[in-house]
Amino acid sequence: MTQQRYRDLADWPLTMTALIFLAAYAWQVIGRIEGRGALWLEAVMWATWGVFAVDYVVNLWLADDRSGWFVRNLHELLIVALPFFRPLRLLRLVTLLSVLHRTLGDTLRGRVVTYVAGSAAMLVFVGALAVLDVEQSAPDAKIVTFGDALWWAMTTITTVGYGDMYPVTPIGRMVAAALMMSGIAVLGVVTASIASWLVQRVEDTAEAVSDAEEPVRAGVAELAAEMALLRREIAELKDRHSR
Repeated sequence: MTQQRYRDLADWPLTMTALIFLAAYAWQVIGRIEGRGALWLEAVMWATWGVFAVDYVVNLWLADDRSGWFVRNLHELLIVALPFFRPLRLLRLVTLLSVLHRTLGDTLRGRVVTYVAGSAAMLVFVGALAVLDVEQSAPDAKIVTFGDALWWAMTTITTVGYGDMYPVTPIGRMVAAALMMSGIAVLGVVTASIASWLVQRVEDTAEAVSDAEEPVRAGVAELAAEMALLRREIAELKDRHSR
């Protein structure tokens, strides 16, 4: 089996695995689950980590140029190698973005929909979960509810930054920095895609107008030829009459 064939087959199973992980993580963080329930949710998250670890090993094994694939896919290694920092486990959700991009990213409109509806919404939700996880139990925390976390994530990813809520822990600040950079990247891609789409529409409109004018040009040329022929006939008749 080739690596591309494997990736095509594994895309949606990995997406479902990422969604299961997200659901378990969100339930644990927002619900503040403790005791036996927390152990079950933690087991689910570790199981998803195992799936991504196996996927990484299989991809590396099937790659034609293993060293080159390793260097180009260091982010996938991070997804596997950082399970001990709970918020950083959310890096596994990069799988969702890659699948969305391959599914809807063939056209400019598809890319706009993908990055706006997919990337931005997921980054806000994931950023809110991650910062709430590390902040809600910290002394002097400003972000203690999921509503606070969502508001903070939206103001951060849009670079508004009111400053009414902010992380106070080192990991929370790491999450904030990642969300800021991600927000700038997503907005930049969206702006570029919209600009490219507008340029393409203008070009398509110009071509359509040109095609519509072609029959008119042909009719005008035919009429001009007929008028020239009529002038010659009139000139010949005048010449005969004068004789």
